Amino acid sequence: MTQVIVVGAGNWGRNLVRNFYELGTLAGVVEMDASLREKVVASYPDVSVYQDYQQALATDISAFVFATPAPSHYKLAMMALEAGKDVFVEKPMTLRTDEARSLAEFADRESRILMVGHLLLYQPAIAWMRDYLATGQAGNVLHVATQRVKLGKVRREENVWWSFAPHDVSVILELLGKPQLQGVVASGHAMLQPGIEDNIHVDLVFAGGQTAHVHCSWYWPTMARNTVVIGDKQMLVYDEVLQKITIYDKGVDQDFNNRDGGSEEVEVADSQPLRIECQHFLDCVKTRQRPLSDGWNGVAVVEILEKATELLNG
Repeated sequence: MTQVIVVGAGNWGRNLVRNFYELGTLAGVVEMDASLREKVVASYPDVSVYQDYQQALATDISAFVFATPAPSHYKLAMMALEAGKDVFVEKPMTLRTDEARSLAEFADRESRILMVGHLLLYQPAIAWMRDYLATGQAGNVLHVATQRVKLGKVRREENVWWSFAPHDVSVILELLGKPQLQGVVASGHAMLQPGIEDNIHVDLVFAGGQTAHVHCSWYWPTMARNTVVIGDKQMLVYDEVLQKITIYDKGVDQDFNNRDGGSEEVEVADSQPLRIECQHFLDCVKTRQRPLSDGWNGVAVVEILEKATELLNG
């Protein structure tokens, strides 16, 4: 059975630790913070706990999972790949496109598994929408719009774009069929801290004319997490909070008359996307299949994140 070492047991890392432990595959945890190490030891007394990353890297465990701060992702993941390990790295994969591409190229060259934690791709509702769109019932997909807003925890080390948008950008690319990016328009507001945007709008244009819009904010009065898909035959709305998909059989005909054939709600099995994601990584390590959210998926997402950031910075 595949065994993994999780690097980072903080706010999100502890969820990965728990899931891999419950899957019976957690061999170790690396954590520099002494108080967090104590919590891991208390909760998982049968798991090896390391303060030194190099010590963990020297073990014969072949798969590493990274939930460390984003600026450390490139260095730590590359060290693991160079040591012959398979790698799962949380979003964002890196903070620069050239670093993301370097990881993806190295993993391909050395036949290593490289997977990025784009969690929403493992949400059953998103998988259902992708498969439904592939049937053609909604027609040609013209536009995808996402909104991820709430009055949330404000970060000092990153803006809301890098914190929230990787989820939605990965979904947009998946639902549009992994199109080639052509252009980016971005605007943002730093209302709480100078230079750290907390409300951002980004428009994307892809080859073939498909478009997308992303709105993310952690300074917003209500919570909303929605994905809207506009096809030329039907429209889909996914409410992530309610876990509900609605198909709207409506649009505009050739004479520009509105057409409304009603709507239909779709029941999607309630499940744990993080558990599905963790199991997918284990399966990929075992079978050597390419992950759904592979290194090149990470590159595509980081490229959009970085280009929007350049525009926000002027």
